[in-house]
This record gives sequence, C-alpha cells and structure tokens, in this order.
Amino acid sequence: MIRVLIAAAVGLGLSVGIGPRFIEFLREHEFGQHIREDGPRHHIVKQGTPTMGGLLILFAATIAFLPVSHYRLQSLAVIFTALACGAIGFIDDFIKLTHKRSLGLSGRWKLVLLAGVTLVVAVVARHLHLSTDVYIPVVDITVPLSYGWYVFLFFVIAGAANGTNLADGVDGLLGGTAIIALFTFMAMNVVSYVRSGHVGHRNLTKLDLAIVGAALIGAAVGFLWFNAFPAEVIMGDTGSMAFGGALAAFAIMMKVEVLLLLIGGIFVIEALSVMIQVFSFKRFGRRVFLMAPIHHHFEMKAWSETKITVRFWIIAALLCAVGFALYYRYYFGQR
Repeated sequence: MIRVLIAAAVGLGLSVGIGPRFIEFLREHEFGQHIREDGPRHHIVKQGTPTMGGLLILFAATIAFLPVSHYRLQSLAVIFTALACGAIGFIDDFIKLTHKRSLGLSGRWKLVLLAGVTLVVAVVARHLHLSTDVYIPVVDITVPLSYGWYVFLFFVIAGAANGTNLADGVDGLLGGTAIIALFTFMAMNVVSYVRSGHVGHRNLTKLDLAIVGAALIGAAVGFLWFNAFPAEVIMGDTGSMAFGGALAAFAIMMKVEVLLLLIGGIFVIEALSVMIQVFSFKRFGRRVFLMAPIHHHFEMKAWSETKITVRFWIIAALLCAVGFALYYRYYFGQR
C-alpha cells in the first residue's frame, strides 16, 4: 500500500513543483486559450490564459507511476489510454494555437484516432482473456456481446473522452470531478487488493491499478491548485481527453463498464445536455437549455463559476458513492 501513497505524493509534488515554471513557459511562448465566440460573453476575460496544462498532469502522473509500478498489463493499458487520448487532445490544442482559433482537430479525425486507441486496448483485452460479456448490476443480468464487445469498447472510450471534454468549460470543474471519479476507481482497487488474500499473496494487478489511479489523482490535485477560479492555466483538450481515456480504460480493465455511467455521471449529463439541445433545436426549433453543455446553462442563469463547480463536485461525489456501493454489492468478491 505504501506504493499507492508514494505515487500520489510524487504526482502531487511534481505537479505543484513544476507548475509555476510550466505556466510561465506557456505564457512566454503565448500558448494561450482561444475562446469560442458562441460561448458565454464573460468568458472573454479567459482569452490568452495558458492552455495545454494537461501536459503537466500527464508528465507528473507518468513519472509518479513508473518507479513504483509492478507493470501489470491492466495498469499499463490505463496509462497508455490516458497518454494516447491526451496526445489526440494535444494535436487538437496545437491546431487551435497555430491557427489562432477555437476550433482544432475535426471530429472525424478525432474518431479515427480514438478508433486506433480502441484497437490497442482491444488487443490487450484479448490477450488478457477479458470476458466479452457485459454485466448489469441490480437487475443481475449478463449480456453476451461476443465480438460486438470490441465495438462497444470504442463507444466507451470515445464517449468518455468526449464527455470529459465537454465538461471542461468552467475553472476547476473537470479537474475536481475527474479526481472524484479516479478516487472511486482507486478505492475499488484498494479494497479488492486488501481483501484478495494474506500479505504476500494478494492480487498485484489490483494494487497496480490503484497505483496508476493514485498517480493521476496526485498530479490532478496539483494541477487543480493552479486551475481553481480564477484559473492560471487551463488543461485544454490534452488534459480533458486524457482523463476520459483513463476513466474508460479503468472501467474496461476492471470489467465494470456499466458503472462508468455513474462514476462518470457528470460527463454523461454534460453529453446528454448537448444531444438534447441539438435534437430539440433541429426537431422543434426550440432550445431546452439557455446554452449547452449544461454548465453554461447555469452560467447564463448568473450562477458563479465557483457555485457551479462545487455543486457539480457534490453531484459527482454522490453518483460515485452509488457506483462504489454497487461495485461492493455486485462485483466485489463475486466477479
């Protein structure tokens, strides 16, 4: 268990320690955020805020993870997916910066690259002989997907990466909710590891998954120190897509895909708000929300960014608590 604490401490220390110089580097090279013209008007003050802060998170988390890892394939798959999705986000951010606009990599290319990431994860899952069934708790049903499970993986990874991306619109919102979700996955693995047997005969795969979760949490907490309102740095798509990739990979490697709907519940809500808004406007010519994603709706209702952030954190924590309870009841010690 000391490895988990070391990973979290090193990730936090690196993120906080390197943060100021990293932010200064972004400022000196004018790597600043370009604000959407169709977004909330008061966001114009964020124009030029250093972006691509996700690089700091990924660097700190990777350095914290590698020295204490047991290099189990499951944990390597999680860190790979986070880095790969972060790389896609970095390309998106870089295009925005070089073209000086708020639009980066096209949606089509994002999906193609995410399909490539899914292919690697699918190969790893195949090598690990992970079940292609999807278990649905509460109703206690197992749905056999056979080869369709590998297509399902694409929707899990792409959905999570895009959901977290949509949530990155208010200072500290995504950072805090991602930390809560990662902590839930880490707690699941810690409990499973401790209960997997006597000292010296425990499941090291569970420990390794907890380590990668702790490394990401530590790095994210350090980043949040600078990202809290008013943000000194923005994580950009580099960070938001990396978080989505990590959460998706945790769910896949732990075979708790359905629980991701709760553990990443805030991101599901953000994505649904956009889909509802688009459908309603195209079908009926009316908008359900003042602005989508839904956190912008509350901004338009004059909620402060701090109020939105904290309340979304609370909702995320409640959803994650339900997810953890379902894991303990239906997955732990049984699957």
